Amino acid sequence: MKIVYVLAVLLVITGCKDAKKDEYTIVDNPANIDVVASNEHPGKKFMETLCYTCHDATTLEEARLGPPMVAIKRRYLMEGGTRDEFINEILAWTGKPSLQKAKMRGAVDRFGVMPYLAFPKDNIKEIAEYIYDYEIDEPDWFEEHYQKGRGNRQGKGMGKGKNGGMGKGKQMRKGMGQNDAPAAYSDIGLKYASSTKAQLGKNLMKAIQEKGTVGAIEFCNIEAMKLTDSMSVMHNAIIKRVSDKARNPKNMANVKELEQIAAFKELVKAGFDIDPIVEETNGEVNFYYPITTNTMCLQCHGTPNKQVTSETLSALTSLYPSDKALGYTINEVRGIWSIVFNK
Repeated sequence: MKIVYVLAVLLVITGCKDAKKDEYTIVDNPANIDVVASNEHPGKKFMETLCYTCHDATTLEEARLGPPMVAIKRRYLMEGGTRDEFINEILAWTGKPSLQKAKMRGAVDRFGVMPYLAFPKDNIKEIAEYIYDYEIDEPDWFEEHYQKGRGNRQGKGMGKGKNGGMGKGKQMRKGMGQNDAPAAYSDIGLKYASSTKAQLGKNLMKAIQEKGTVGAIEFCNIEAMKLTDSMSVMHNAIIKRVSDKARNPKNMANVKELEQIAAFKELVKAGFDIDPIVEETNGEVNFYYPITTNTMCLQCHGTPNKQVTSETLSALTSLYPSDKALGYTINEVRGIWSIVFNK
């Protein structure tokens, strides 16, 4: 599990090198901390780009690759201290992670020690500032989990600040225009999708660590569908990732799946919260849920010779001569999970 954090580095480091520090405005808060307007704070962008592969607020608890960012904040605030001390603790950990320095032993037991990531120190400092000054989105399950594990210790300390309101938010909120699917079937489908995503992610990161980005593309070409099929067997379901712009022709959506992709595209474009689409037919449940792009995805699915480097493009062209999965921007529906299981 020690490799699970590596994906963020290898997929986004090019974008980090070119990232520009945005202008932002200082405002006052009751604690007399200089807090920047959350929507403009560069730390928010860097946190979502560099950290959310493992530390986001939407992945299901059983399928996580690391603790959510809100858990990290609470743990580091437990010991009190000033804003500068909080920032320096984050810098010290990310600068040289080790078992001896770990504050979150439970997370280390589950996920392993975070490896060193070669992010610019200034970016990490801005992330730490944002985490301290603002409320961080929580997973739906987090508060119950936190209280169970920590008793009544809240660990929030200072730094509540303003909530930027731009996080990914709750995963299971009702999205406009979607069906009233039985919650149990939605939960089952999300569990299958999330666990499959976690397996693919862990193995992909291992390939990246051992062989680099091009080696990871080769891994996807050979092993991704095998792993997905093995998860289908484990869950006694049919699990597919399909697209209207497939990289591998075997992942091309059928007519029904194309309809669902089109529906999700409209919902995402309109800015609605997204719930799964669930249909029941002949004793079976058909589950559909979108796969959307973020900054990291664009390293392999963005614009050629811009987000997609020439080396990556050459490997993709060689392995996927009919590749159509390019030209995406952030927060577009790249495809869907299409899962069938018995009632």
